[in-house]
Amino acid sequence: MKAIFNNFKIKKGCIILLFLLPTLCLAQSQNESTQEQSELKTFQDNDLVWLPAPSFLPRCTFTVVHGDMSQPNLDVFFKVPENTKVPKHWHHSQERMILITGEMEVKYEGEPSQLMKTGSYAYGPAKKPHLAKCLDKGPCVLFIALVEPFDAFPITIKN
Repeated sequence: MKAIFNNFKIKKGCIILLFLLPTLCLAQSQNESTQEQSELKTFQDNDLVWLPAPSFLPRCTFTVVHGDMSQPNLDVFFKVPENTKVPKHWHHSQERMILITGEMEVKYEGEPSQLMKTGSYAYGPAKKPHLAKCLDKGPCVLFIALVEPFDAFPITIKN
């Protein structure tokens, strides 16, 4: 009797597996087909659309390389012409930046000024006022990764 019961459990398990296997395979193939695709871009790509930065950032431009300006998890290239100041401002999001070209002096409120050279990484805390200047080594192009949707708020300096 015990052998018959065990044999029945094995057959029942095989039948269930036969019905579930196609469903599991279909779910796996649908998951694979909806995965994000990889991307590779340079700041020199001809298909990038460079937009003017907010008006308080004169002569600066940016382009979205991944994501949506109104959504979290946004990556942009930000271009500042040589010998151009980026006025004091702040963002709701922290910023992770890599300088791709040029040299840039960056100063966060309450900290000493720092020099970013090509290939430098910088982290900017959320809501911390900062300013910058692209020096005379050609235009500065920054890759910036934002955690929160893009925003930028100028800080007017009172005389």
